[in-house]
Amino acid sequence: MKKFRRIRQAASLCLASLLLAGTTAGEVHATSIPYDTYNYDYREYIHFTPAAYVPDTTVRGSGLTWNGEPLGSFVTPQDLCQADDGRIYVADTGNNRIVVLDGKMREVLNVISTFDNNGSEDSFKQPYGVFVSEKNEIYVADSQNNRVVVLDQAGKLVKIVANPQSESLEEGYVFVPLKVAVDYADRVYVIAQNMFEGIMVFESNGSFSTFFGTIEVEISAWEKFWARLASKEERAKQVLFIPTEFTGIDIDPDGFVYASNIDPGGEQGVRRLNPRGEDVIKKGENGNVGGDLWITGTTEYAGPSQFTDVVYRENGIYSCLDRKRGRIFTYDHEGNLLYIFGGLGSQEGTFALPVAVEDIGDRMVVLDATRGEISCFQVTEYGRLINEAVGLRYDGSEASAVAVWERVLELDENNELANTGIGKAYLTAGEYELAMKYLELGMNRDHYSVAYRRFRNEKLTANASYILTGIAALIAARLIYRQWKKKKTGKAGVENG
Repeated sequence: MKKFRRIRQAASLCLASLLLAGTTAGEVHATSIPYDTYNYDYREYIHFTPAAYVPDTTVRGSGLTWNGEPLGSFVTPQDLCQADDGRIYVADTGNNRIVVLDGKMREVLNVISTFDNNGSEDSFKQPYGVFVSEKNEIYVADSQNNRVVVLDQAGKLVKIVANPQSESLEEGYVFVPLKVAVDYADRVYVIAQNMFEGIMVFESNGSFSTFFGTIEVEISAWEKFWARLASKEERAKQVLFIPTEFTGIDIDPDGFVYASNIDPGGEQGVRRLNPRGEDVIKKGENGNVGGDLWITGTTEYAGPSQFTDVVYRENGIYSCLDRKRGRIFTYDHEGNLLYIFGGLGSQEGTFALPVAVEDIGDRMVVLDATRGEISCFQVTEYGRLINEAVGLRYDGSEASAVAVWERVLELDENNELANTGIGKAYLTAGEYELAMKYLELGMNRDHYSVAYRRFRNEKLTANASYILTGIAALIAARLIYRQWKKKKTGKAGVENG
């Protein structure tokens, strides 16, 4: 069945490509956009859409100055984040420094490459991750120095998190932090190299606490059966069943941790972890938060996406960065795929090796490690409307979202999420017949069933008196007929006798 589904996907992709070739740019997307913008429908066919975000500007270190001197190119940068005050922090890994930019990324506000450590000058060695807490403290994953360095806004040392101690850690374990995040209680979450037990959690005082959100590996009964029959040499060649490492991390205002990972099955590349470390993410209608619904037999869509970073935005919306195809996948709080943009290539707005994504106002920015640049994408009317409608629905204002969803349908008449959003609003308002119409267009079977059941009950209730009267009339007619037939039969018997 899965193979048949992928054959259908491949066929739909070919058909869509042919249709795309025969249309003008304005009918699908602007010719200046160097990537396809699409989504998947209920049947998991590819559906081309207007662009939600388009390339805007590109920021390079070589185009910036610091203290009157050229800043110099970024070298294999690995992470970036935005603080609450709007400042942008870039982990310029190859140059062993943290570059601080203004919100528009036009000016360099600070460059942190050294700091005072108990009277001695200290420096970074390949800082991979950077995060700014609610207290405006800068957390740097100083990977090759095997520590997390915490600095204040002026670049002065606050504390160092290093040398974790625990019985659960292997003897001789080397701490190599790659990504870092901090919650409202100053708990530090660290993604470390070769750490498969989960995300490492440190208390505010820097002591190691526990592992968080461990990904459990599911081994099928068939794999267990063959493992028992295999020889020692054959077992050595088999794939090791070890948990997947996390690749990116972010925290929402409620303290839920969003963590990306590379899923070999391509079904779940991101997790939403509650304070107990349990995954509570919703997977939407397709049951998939893993990026592209990959298609065998094709080049562009072959193999699952590989999420390398995740950013929580607002109103339950989050975006994941796929390093395999250079695309940004955005989901709502229910796990519905909202839109896709980006791609690999040599043109402006495409990437060589994307490593980090961030949401900055009405722009999305992506950090490219190979080119050492930050690509900025501006939201379009289509993307803004979707974001607004999802936000209204997230706040419980489904009725207010109807007008916005209708404008989305003017731009993309086949948008199933818009039809579903309108259908749900009518369902809540008690307009069951209209709800059924839009939920059918949105291919939302669950809510359509609810609307149909309520519509049926409503009709039955409204016409109950007529129905009961009709039933009573039928019963009375049947009794009269039986009495009449009985009398007729009796009369005929008397006459014959």
